[in-house]
Amino acid sequence: MTWMDDVRVVISIDFGTTYSGFAYAHKVNSEIITNDTWPEQIGPLKTNTVLQYDPKFKTVEEWGYPALAKKPKRSKAKSKNQPAPKPIEHFKLHLGNMPENEKPELPKGINHKKAITDYLKSMGKLIKETINTRWPNVKFLEQVLVIVTVPAEFSDQAKAIMRECVHQAGLIATKNSEKLQLTTEPEAAAVHCMKVLKEHTLDIVGTNFLIVDCGGGTVDLTTRQLLANDRLGEKTIRTGGFCGGLYVDRQFLAFVGTKVGPSVMRVLQDNHYGQLQYMVQDFCKKVKLLFTGVKEEYKSYELDLDDVCPVMKQYVTGDKLDQLEEDEWIIEVSFEEVKRMFDPVVKKIIKLIRDQLNRGGTISAMFLVGGFSESKYLQKRIKEEFSNDVKNNNICVPSQPMAAIVRGALEYGLNMKKIKSRTLPLTYGIELAPLWKPGDPPERRQTHDRIFKFRRLVEKGREVDVDQEFGLELHPSYANQTEISIEVYSTTASEATYCDEPGMKKVGELRLDFPDPHLGFQRTIKFTLTFGQMEIRAYARNQLGKTTNATFEFLL
Repeated sequence: MTWMDDVRVVISIDFGTTYSGFAYAHKVNSEIITNDTWPEQIGPLKTNTVLQYDPKFKTVEEWGYPALAKKPKRSKAKSKNQPAPKPIEHFKLHLGNMPENEKPELPKGINHKKAITDYLKSMGKLIKETINTRWPNVKFLEQVLVIVTVPAEFSDQAKAIMRECVHQAGLIATKNSEKLQLTTEPEAAAVHCMKVLKEHTLDIVGTNFLIVDCGGGTVDLTTRQLLANDRLGEKTIRTGGFCGGLYVDRQFLAFVGTKVGPSVMRVLQDNHYGQLQYMVQDFCKKVKLLFTGVKEEYKSYELDLDDVCPVMKQYVTGDKLDQLEEDEWIIEVSFEEVKRMFDPVVKKIIKLIRDQLNRGGTISAMFLVGGFSESKYLQKRIKEEFSNDVKNNNICVPSQPMAAIVRGALEYGLNMKKIKSRTLPLTYGIELAPLWKPGDPPERRQTHDRIFKFRRLVEKGREVDVDQEFGLELHPSYANQTEISIEVYSTTASEATYCDEPGMKKVGELRLDFPDPHLGFQRTIKFTLTFGQMEIRAYARNQLGKTTNATFEFLL
């Protein structure tokens, strides 16, 4: 009997930079239901990844859509209202490998771990209510498997933080519970798109296809191969970058700043964020997803500040005030200006796709998923750029692309054998202390004539089965030794000699029990680590083949 035998319900959470959603199904009747009921919303398959705290930032007052933007009251009079606390959003970006100055600012007393935990706790309350209403006899912490998606570029540490936050949010009983499993966003989308392959009669064993997940904050890519028995292998290292739809929004706000002045935008960011975001949402609805890049199809967009952001009027001064009053507080946004908002972002996405194709070779299909993939201009540019790189120009956007990831993650949770292999983005190994030998650097010589060295277990770029084990057999260092602690490292290089080389990072610590101390030096213990799963797992057996305790603690 395994832990999976206890599972009766599977839920999947697509925790995104700008939007999040969840889906669920019973293992017996595995109809996939994507949630479409949210605070103050019925119909959308996702809600905003936003939190509104109380003025002292102690408790969450609102989450999702109602926390972000509300239509302002139309008034030409200067508002005397006290500014509300600024909502917190885009906090997921703090887990990404990006410069600190590009990460969104968080208020004092709120770090990204707390924000992620509080959001998952808020969503978790809705999830638990939903599951309890549909299946009242299901014990959540004992009989529910939780699948959470993460970007392809997340580090081992970022994934460990996500696990910690899910536990703190009350969605799993213990931090190391196997009833939480992670999958990457493009991998989940690939599972979902297997059905689309069948619709296009491309479900031939050996078929390679590329998933481009265009989200709000990140774009993630993976090249997958269809294997026998509806399983998937990973052909190249999964890649990603910070160039999602959010960055078009930022370009739009920068454009508005040229019309009203950067100081005005800063005041809005700090004191009137709801109105600022309402203006962004109006742009997204009327321009962003409809823009095709064809000038003849563009209908000039008039940004009526008196309607979408009236509070702005009290802050504009000087020549900009004169001009806006002459224009009756309407900013006309031209085709060329919208194109300039898109092009830097689209260019980065095209480069990511080109780099992935250069690694993976010929593909039979390319699928665009995620909210930003609904952009007509992005679709057009990708099809123009890569029509000759994909067989029969099979570049398509599945129906409801925003839900592709959360539905694919649920399909994965219902049958985790769908993923057979993954390609490792890093080299992994451990630090050992062999005897120092002539020829080794004298300055690295330790006491007792030892030297610390990196011992590779598996190299980057290697395709490994999800349960493939890598390890070593160890002997005790002293007769009555009862435990061993080993530091585990990753590196961007294919090989290394020492654990302080460039590109090297400590991932965590492996702790092993060394039983039967009465046997002294006559003992051995073999440890193994699996790297093909989304999180490193540790196992150990003694000289008799008996399982012994092995734990792996990530460095957070």
